[in-house]
Amino acid sequence: MQRRHLLQAAALLPLAAQAQAWPAKPLRLVVPFPPGGTTDVVSRLVAAELAKALGQPVVVENKPGAGTVIGVDSVAKAAPDGYSLVTVANSFCANQTLVKSLPYDSQRDLRPVALMGLSEHVLAAYPGSQIRNLADLVAAAKRAPGKLSYASFGNGTSAHLSGEMLKAAAGIDLIHVPYKGQAPALNDLLGGQVTVMFGNWPEFRGHVKSGKLVAVGMATLQRSTYAPEVPTLAEQGLKLESNSWNGVLAPRGVSDAVVQRLNAEINAALKAPTVVQAFEAGGITALPGTPERFGAFIASEIEKYAGVIRSARITLD
Repeated sequence: MQRRHLLQAAALLPLAAQAQAWPAKPLRLVVPFPPGGTTDVVSRLVAAELAKALGQPVVVENKPGAGTVIGVDSVAKAAPDGYSLVTVANSFCANQTLVKSLPYDSQRDLRPVALMGLSEHVLAAYPGSQIRNLADLVAAAKRAPGKLSYASFGNGTSAHLSGEMLKAAAGIDLIHVPYKGQAPALNDLLGGQVTVMFGNWPEFRGHVKSGKLVAVGMATLQRSTYAPEVPTLAEQGLKLESNSWNGVLAPRGVSDAVVQRLNAEINAALKAPTVVQAFEAGGITALPGTPERFGAFIASEIEKYAGVIRSARITLD
């Protein structure tokens, strides 16, 4: 019995040693999106606090391309030493079904570290469309099937999949217009080149308040604490929930000790005054939790998006 306990203790020594020696150099946090978006902002806020806690710089590297596949792949194939991390969002889960030949396996090659934040979506319309609520949109779409359009951040993004869920649930036909990110899509919505769009409330809030956009409804099941004045789509008869979330992954081989340390420090970062204030100002909800909880969340998101993608026959054309 004593010998078995000694062997078990000896087996734990490498993990303990790795945790004590780590981190001995700067960390790299890959953001597979262009600079300036919500995921980039959240990553930089958390990275700054993480650097303070770990005593090493956390360098944020924007590596967009191929619907986030390039950036994610760079970390999936990185050394599993705890120095390479990647921030992922909804598209990470959609890509599991959408991309036929992913260069990595979402669940085999990467392991969850921590969820960070979530931005609720609003369905917004160009004011010149005369669409003011969900009933207006449905009526307009049925008067002119296939004539109205909805924008998205790109094929397979949360805005795209939510648009397809809207079409199916409301029984309407809208043309999908994909863009390379939320910013250019939002610009065309403001200019009237597209009719409606699901997007992050933080980026849409100012335009709604100024009257440049109309909030058709929040894509939440209950009224948002960040937009209590905006009716939900659920209140208008359509139970559709849409949002943009982000979280951190590491290469699969990173030790449990390092993942637990990263998780604890990221959860602590979400409570830092600078992060709390920035999240509140930006309409972002913090999502602290365990790696296991994040793993279960990813699995449920993969299943949810797989159903939408297959039902709507979404491809990357």
